[in-house]
Amino acid sequence: MSLLVVGLSHRSAPVSVLERASLAADTQAKLLQDTLAAEPATEAAVLATCNRIELYADVDKFHAGVAELSTLLAQHSGVGLEELTPYLYVHYEDRAVHHLFSVACGLDSMVVGEGQILGQIKDALARGQELHTAGRLLNDLFQQALRVGKRAHSETGIDRAGQSLVTFGLQQLAAGADPENWARGKRALVIGAGSMSSLAAATLARTGCAEVVVANRTRSRADRLVEILQQGDDTAVRARAVEMSAVGDELTRADVVVSCTGSTGLVLTADALADALGVTLDAAPEAPAVTAVAPAPDDVDQHAAWVENGSAASAAHAGPVTAPRRVTVPAQSTGPVRLALLDLAMPRDIDGAAHRIAGVRLVDIESLAEASADAPMAADVDRVRTIVSDEVAAFGAAQRAAHVAPTVVALRTMAADVVAGEIARLDGRLPDLDEKQRAEITQTVRRVVDKLLHAPTVRVKQLASEPGGAGYADALRELFDLDPQTVAAVSRADLNDPNRGRS
Repeated sequence: MSLLVVGLSHRSAPVSVLERASLAADTQAKLLQDTLAAEPATEAAVLATCNRIELYADVDKFHAGVAELSTLLAQHSGVGLEELTPYLYVHYEDRAVHHLFSVACGLDSMVVGEGQILGQIKDALARGQELHTAGRLLNDLFQQALRVGKRAHSETGIDRAGQSLVTFGLQQLAAGADPENWARGKRALVIGAGSMSSLAAATLARTGCAEVVVANRTRSRADRLVEILQQGDDTAVRARAVEMSAVGDELTRADVVVSCTGSTGLVLTADALADALGVTLDAAPEAPAVTAVAPAPDDVDQHAAWVENGSAASAAHAGPVTAPRRVTVPAQSTGPVRLALLDLAMPRDIDGAAHRIAGVRLVDIESLAEASADAPMAADVDRVRTIVSDEVAAFGAAQRAAHVAPTVVALRTMAADVVAGEIARLDGRLPDLDEKQRAEITQTVRRVVDKLLHAPTVRVKQLASEPGGAGYADALRELFDLDPQTVAAVSRADLNDPNRGRS
């Protein structure tokens, strides 16, 4: 079996496609279940964030796996396969491991170095464990990815290379001013109470907002977030929770709005925003669109031209994306800003037409992607890349060594059975042996067997950890005529260990 990932992200697809392809929680669960039901896959996990959708699987056939995973992504995202295919990338075996480790370190994030991805990877693993779709390989992979990400943040200054989307978004709203000076004394409305909205509320409180109002469909979660904000030692912000039905009224008092709800429809329409500001949307002139050229990704595999007769062709040797991607971003209205909007949701919460309203400044995922395209890379990024490369090699060695372990266990089990059989035969031939004599003979025979097996079993584990080392397990089974069913039973027992892969 081999690791395969098929996905799309802000590096390979425009925001408009990512927005349409976003997966709700229940859709993610169905995708995982359907992936396991597909013939090529035995394990599956999905990593779905505001700027990436990736399906990981342990497959026994590369081409069939690529075709099946791509088809499943298209079916569950609602974006047709033919339309989705040009934006998909494929990573296989060590390249797939390298990709996830890079993601965990923040190297593949829209804002390099942001740490929120670690929580999202943890959630993806927990979902796979809860649904029993993550087995030994994916448990090991995602657990190791979390450790690699934490190592990168603790051993390097990758945090200085970029900020979270919230911090970066507030910087864009401030339009060059110091975010703390810009936010000081403002009244903020945060829509949603999930992890991203909670981070936004905490950040606004720390930057000096006078008041933070939290609106959420589940009032209890909004109340809890307000309670946390008021307990913070580093802030003196006024905080209160309101029902979602009160958002319209709160808009008339707010200076800045941050929204991230996970809703499938718009939370704030342009008409609602215009009403809150007392202006007429139709009277606002249409601002000209600005077309920018986003730089091509450095390390993204193109899915290749592989849609033919409805099936996926080989993507094993697909070349890197080299052509720049043109992105059209609507220009902001001119004049003083009365209401600053930060939309961190995917799909979007705030109507894109809000840019047409006089006095409104809108920053969303798409404009953040444009603004971060030329963000400087810290020197620590190179150190993180070295960490990732070292950890990929270590993970591969550990997985190859683990592959031979069931064979070694089966060999030692067979040896123990031989010793037990011979001792039983000795009891029949020498029935007058006392217990002390019998125990000494048994111990002597076991020591002989252990010494004979020690060197070859240690050496085969060492050899198995090297590239191409999987064949040593096959050689060991052949040389000692081990029962394949015994080896498989050991593997199943290890896979079904309830403590494996959990932290």
